[in-house]
Amino acid sequence: MKILVTGGMGFIGSNFIRYILQEYSDLEVINVDALKYGSNPNNLKDLNHENYSFVRGDITDYVLMSELIKGVDAVVNFAAESHVDRSISDPYSFLQSNVIGVFTILEAIRKISPDARLVHVSTDEVYGDILNGSFKEDDRLKPSSPYSASKAAGDMFVLSYARTYGLHAMITRCTNNYGPYQFPEKLIPKTIIRAAMDVKIPVYGTGENVRDWIHVLDHCEAVDLVLQEGERGEIYNISSGEEKTNLEVVEGVLNIMGKKDEDLIEFVEDRPGHDLRYSLDSSKIREELSWKPKYSFREGIRETVKWYLENEWWWKPLADERVLHPTPWKLEW
Repeated sequence: MKILVTGGMGFIGSNFIRYILQEYSDLEVINVDALKYGSNPNNLKDLNHENYSFVRGDITDYVLMSELIKGVDAVVNFAAESHVDRSISDPYSFLQSNVIGVFTILEAIRKISPDARLVHVSTDEVYGDILNGSFKEDDRLKPSSPYSASKAAGDMFVLSYARTYGLHAMITRCTNNYGPYQFPEKLIPKTIIRAAMDVKIPVYGTGENVRDWIHVLDHCEAVDLVLQEGERGEIYNISSGEEKTNLEVVEGVLNIMGKKDEDLIEFVEDRPGHDLRYSLDSSKIREELSWKPKYSFREGIRETVKWYLENEWWWKPLADERVLHPTPWKLEW
């Protein structure tokens, strides 16, 4: 089986590549990545596998994508602009990657390899926030930021190509991931890094925003199952069921590290349109594909803290002004 993974130098994509190469001995993986700010070649620096190859390129490049998709059995699309704060200050780049990029992949599959499977990796943020209950796959979409709006638009293109052209395309929507190789701007690695350096940790608003947290390897296993067994045109929610406020997550990390909360937590101005709570009902993938998470948050977060503290070589070059001296969201006209 030959798989094209887009965005494979990013956090989730690189973990997925490691995961499937460990799981399958007869799998060939091509990784295409534009190496933008969220990508890091060090994520796969130590990967020396005869069935793995890397191509630097952008998913909006139709000529390149047509060549790469030729002869593949499947495409797993992780490539995306994904930082909400950045989408507020620079929405255009999100339109390019998350909409035009998805459209380009779909067109290349349709014209070059129409029998190839596609798993398009989306996000829980397309549903918007929910105060009570959990979103199911057929609930309406109500994105709150340019990021989530661009992801929702990409999802609609995927569903339309599955129905109109019969592509074997599927969508996964997952909750907040954590684990090794996550870009330091994100909440958990930023908290670990800043705490290790005894630098104040900014928490938006009152820190009461609620997220479901899932270990990245549980997510990777779910994507693999959808790739192998998912039905054409279907959406699969992926969640752990372990919901935490942002403040609980930060305090939990500080507790593991033996740091005092009152010394390091700093509440800052909330960002515009900040969703209060995300929650997904993942009963569909659990029942139909027999998936369930293996990591508890308690176990996974301890392993994650340990990984960052033991791999300073990986994060230190990335810990620039955005991580060590971040400012709240900022509009740039």
